[in-house]
Amino acid sequence: MNITAWKLDRIVTLERLSRRVDDYGAEAETWATVATLRAQRLEAGSRELVRAYGQVEEGEAVFRTRYIPGVTTADRLVYHGQALELVEVIELGRRNGLDLRTRTVRL
Repeated sequence: MNITAWKLDRIVTLERLSRRVDDYGAEAETWATVATLRAQRLEAGSRELVRAYGQVEEGEAVFRTRYIPGVTTADRLVYHGQALELVEVIELGRRNGLDLRTRTVRL
């Protein structure tokens, strides 16, 4: 499977949770940028759900990008300033690319 460059028309940022010690010796969690990538948005959708805490809208999207080693569902994707949870990471071919299935929840 080849990834066509002209289809990679979106810019996304891959972030990883990191821990650091602040000036007061307390441990703080922050999201650090792993890479800024060009990606193709394959599909998107949303659905309304009624949860215990009220009605929410849950959005889903899949982004296809070039292969980057070490990406897991513990990471997150930022697209248009909105953080998206990685639900699934699928390797395409033999390290040809990645499909990143994301989810966002809006209250």
